[in-house]
Amino acid sequence: MSELIEMKEKTVKKPWYREYGEALLVAAVLALIIRTFVVQAFKIPSGSMEDTLLIGDHLLVSKFVYGSRIPFTDQFVLPLTTPERGDIIVFEFPEDADKSWWQRRDFIKRIIGLPGDLVEVRDKQVYVNGSLYHIPQEIHKEHEIIQPGSRPHPQDRRDFMAPVRVPAGHYFVMGDNRDRSYDSRFWGFVQREQIKGKAFIKYWSWDAERMLPRWSRIGRLIE
Repeated sequence: MSELIEMKEKTVKKPWYREYGEALLVAAVLALIIRTFVVQAFKIPSGSMEDTLLIGDHLLVSKFVYGSRIPFTDQFVLPLTTPERGDIIVFEFPEDADKSWWQRRDFIKRIIGLPGDLVEVRDKQVYVNGSLYHIPQEIHKEHEIIQPGSRPHPQDRRDFMAPVRVPAGHYFVMGDNRDRSYDSRFWGFVQREQIKGKAFIKYWSWDAERMLPRWSRIGRLIE
């Protein structure tokens, strides 16, 4: 009994700041693991995906559905599926590949062409492997048809784009707001390694003009 009392007396309680510090460290590590391998939050800053995604929409992106990427490598582990046509993906902007990591921007677009597909644009209409590819989410806000050669290259690709073959391991992406989207028509393809994940739900939406939440959009799945 005396030995037990002596052991309790020797036990020193951690200072409160150390306990809080350790708890914060554990929380930070867990948050980093979740952000890297499970899910990440993003905010929509532009109108290129209207009306599917509006400026001020906040969404969650699944990092594991295509396989979690091992940090600082191009390796993916435990993929549940592969990117499919129609998926809305978040990816590192290809033209930022040579920039420092803190300068790289994330883009969000919809997959139109898969590896090996032949993609063409004629009179604003998209053709995949020779067939018209139309989705209900696409919109056109400009009535003008930009003819080939009428604008500085590559701006004239908006409404007319010669057929291009999507390379292996790459994807052709476009915004649903077709006339106001800076996408694969202008800068090329997205590499598989640049894809961060698939957008799947809007967890918050804020209308900055009205200074009000868009309640009808909150909690809606992204299609």
